[in-house]
Amino acid sequence: MVKKILAEIRVLTDKKPVSVMEVCGTHTVAVYRSGIAGLLPKNLRLISGPGCPVCVTSESDLYRFFTLSRKKGVIVTTFGDLLRVPARLRQGYGGQSGETSLEKERAKGADVRIVYSPMDALTVAEKNPGKNVVFLGIGFETTVPAIAGAVLEAKRKNLKNFFLLSALKTIPAAMEALLNFPKVRIDGYLCPGHVSIIIGSRPYRFITEKYHRPAVITGFQPEDILEGLLLILRQLKRGKPKVEIQYRAAVRPEGNEIAQKLIRRVFTDGPASWRGLGLIPKTGLKLKAEFQRFDGQKKFKLPEGETIKSNPACRCGEVITGAITPENCRQFRRKCTPENPLGPCMVSAEGTCAAHYKYNK
Repeated sequence: MVKKILAEIRVLTDKKPVSVMEVCGTHTVAVYRSGIAGLLPKNLRLISGPGCPVCVTSESDLYRFFTLSRKKGVIVTTFGDLLRVPARLRQGYGGQSGETSLEKERAKGADVRIVYSPMDALTVAEKNPGKNVVFLGIGFETTVPAIAGAVLEAKRKNLKNFFLLSALKTIPAAMEALLNFPKVRIDGYLCPGHVSIIIGSRPYRFITEKYHRPAVITGFQPEDILEGLLLILRQLKRGKPKVEIQYRAAVRPEGNEIAQKLIRRVFTDGPASWRGLGLIPKTGLKLKAEFQRFDGQKKFKLPEGETIKSNPACRCGEVITGAITPENCRQFRRKCTPENPLGPCMVSAEGTCAAHYKYNK
């Protein structure tokens, strides 16, 4: 089957170059782990987009996280990948400057704990009634329903010491921003599989109706991704772009309506700061007025809009927007490695730099 797909792909890409962006960290890893990139014709270019939630976390959000971790009586709970993301502090931050991370803040005495779900953070809050427990909310639509569920459970239990610091983001508007991004050309999208299980295929209609580009939702096996690429190329040849679901085992056009209702119950949209893309309206999620007492931003009066000095040697912002590949970065495999990452794309297991480092040799 794979041989037949590849044979047709070669025929369809015979005359002109085509650039396809995948917007899912799991797709990025699958592409390079399976060797798909090396099987494709040279004029079919795969671009890795902002599909890793850790990687798109902005310097301003990291600044909030570091500020929070230094407050007395606070337990910060987070998923593990975020712990090692480095950032450079601006001069005067807490009387210090230079590079730090949540891992380094913990080494200096901050109470930062890894959890595997937002419900684990609730448990920490219940076991530590004398401390304020804050869950750092990062992620896309995939993780938002579980976080919404944790907030509802905190309300049901009337927990006074549980808070959410939201840096949650939604994908479709960021995909539209990239279609207007001057540094990268996108002929078609491999839409994110996990996110699409939640939101369905309908939110991607703007890609085909407004921008006239193909959009295909695929699964995560190598043959799924190859078939998704083939469907995009067939659409380009016919000149009739549409949103297609290759991942029919898990994705429906309407998505998971129960999960969507849960998100709408707890959150409302607002602007969000993205690494590499800046501030994008209506891509962030913040707690509705009914749940404001769980808002870590309001509770701890954290700085908003401040940025920390970015490391000029780190080019993660360009990598996750498809402007460059990791191999175009002078520090890749030299000063930037998984053991000594200069930015989040090398830290996260779903980061493009980490995937290239491990598999694209």
